[in-house]
Amino acid sequence: MVIKMDPEETVKEIGEYLEKLSKDYPQETGAFMAFLRRTIQEKALDTKTKELIALALGIATGCEWCIALHTKNAMDAGATPEELIEAGFVAVLMAGGPALMHLIPLMKAIERFKK
Repeated sequence: MVIKMDPEETVKEIGEYLEKLSKDYPQETGAFMAFLRRTIQEKALDTKTKELIALALGIATGCEWCIALHTKNAMDAGATPEELIEAGFVAVLMAGGPALMHLIPLMKAIERFKK
């Protein structure tokens, strides 16, 4: 199955569905969102680094929604296109050829979110 996503529409869709899940399943979604907020907070690692890690994991697992969201979040946290691509290649190192193909949605997201 080939999924072709517009990165901006994907990020918007994520927000819409998380809002719906929060209304329909407040305990489950609330618990996850609280975990997410605590995990992404700056501690030993800064937010940009954590978003680059999340991006690499999204690429390694083939989650195009994750790729769009974490590309945007990493760029918002100050990541450069070069840092994003380098994180992508770390994913390729660990996950192989399928991860290499997921550099395509990464490159599309970088282009879409460039300021």
